[in-house]
Amino acid sequence: MQITLVNDYITEWVKRRIAVGIERELKVPKRMDKIISIIGPRRSGKTYFFYQLISEDRENSLYLNFEDTRLADINFKEIREVVRAYIEVCGREPSSIFFDEIQNVVGWEKALRSLLDLQKYNLFVTGSSSKLLSREIATQLRGRAFSYLLLPFSFREFLKAKKFDFKAPLTFDEIARAKNLLREYLEYGGFPEVVLEDVEKDRILKEYSEMILFKDIVERHRLRNISLARLLLNFFLQNFSNEFSVNRVLKSSATINFGKNTLYNYIEKVQDSVAIFFLNRFSPKVYQRMSWPKKVYVCDTGLAKVTRISENIGKLMENVVYLELLRLTNRRPMLEIYYWKESQQREVDFLLKEGVNIEHLIQVTYASGRDEVEKREIKSLIEASRRTGCKNLSIITWDYEDKIKVEGESINFTPLWKWLLTT
Repeated sequence: MQITLVNDYITEWVKRRIAVGIERELKVPKRMDKIISIIGPRRSGKTYFFYQLISEDRENSLYLNFEDTRLADINFKEIREVVRAYIEVCGREPSSIFFDEIQNVVGWEKALRSLLDLQKYNLFVTGSSSKLLSREIATQLRGRAFSYLLLPFSFREFLKAKKFDFKAPLTFDEIARAKNLLREYLEYGGFPEVVLEDVEKDRILKEYSEMILFKDIVERHRLRNISLARLLLNFFLQNFSNEFSVNRVLKSSATINFGKNTLYNYIEKVQDSVAIFFLNRFSPKVYQRMSWPKKVYVCDTGLAKVTRISENIGKLMENVVYLELLRLTNRRPMLEIYYWKESQQREVDFLLKEGVNIEHLIQVTYASGRDEVEKREIKSLIEASRRTGCKNLSIITWDYEDKIKVEGESINFTPLWKWLLTT
């Protein structure tokens, strides 16, 4: 560790003004007995979320960005020395320490466990690797950390950025404006930089996809087959909101030479970037829930624009609903998300389970009227209700709202814009 560089970093940090930006909805506790871990995809706003937390006690907060070259050669044994350098520069101990992109420090969990044992700091860590953080938290820091997921802007945060007041009740003109903004949100997603950009949205999204491919997948895991990594990422970005199997990927990549074990390994590395999520099919049996096929979703619908070959608003809507359900797990940690499908291929987009109870069955469809909702979607919902015993049935639509009874079961129809604002 070069102490002069560390002192320079700390001195600059103390003098630096921080911009909070759009206030994020994620709420996390401050506890000296737990490490608070924030996981999310690259460019989702994790650093600015840290700034939001820091602004609550700026004078007593130390922020360490391990992508800064001045901290690049620090090892886990030297982190305590960095804290002491802060005390020397500022004349006081920090009450909160924020570690940004902590996975860049080999053995970081040992240093944080040591700091946690002192019971005098609020410790926050963030990174864009789900496996690197979750694996170490599950082993070295078991029972000593709380993990939260920070995704790009929700639709509510998006509307704040657009300076749209969505407090109910909304006039008909305001509802029309909300639906117009929802189309933009589906098309370009919620990455903060993209939302606030007026001209070069497409260029930024293309750069993001390349950055995820090379920095978060290829370079981080030292992958040798770049063609396979690119194929997988593009395959998932293009087939979002769809069920897929490993065999399907094998058939679609006949020109690239690799084995099935390599494919499984690369799929895991792509998932580790937090850019792609896989959803398990519901089954009472654990091994069936964990097996293939699975459904794939992207962390932000704007990324899908890079490879999309057609506009499918229904699939975009489904992906946005999935992301909102993921955000819900931050507040309801026992909530589990699945999709439901039976042997006759009847399917329900989302099944929500909390504890031993199946709480909700949800379909998503691009419909503006009752006549546009396909009969098979309703039949699938009714069949899933009978098999699971769940009576809370919903269909999220584009612009149709109602509550009807079908075969003795009540189904709530809710427009997507309203569901996103009230979930």
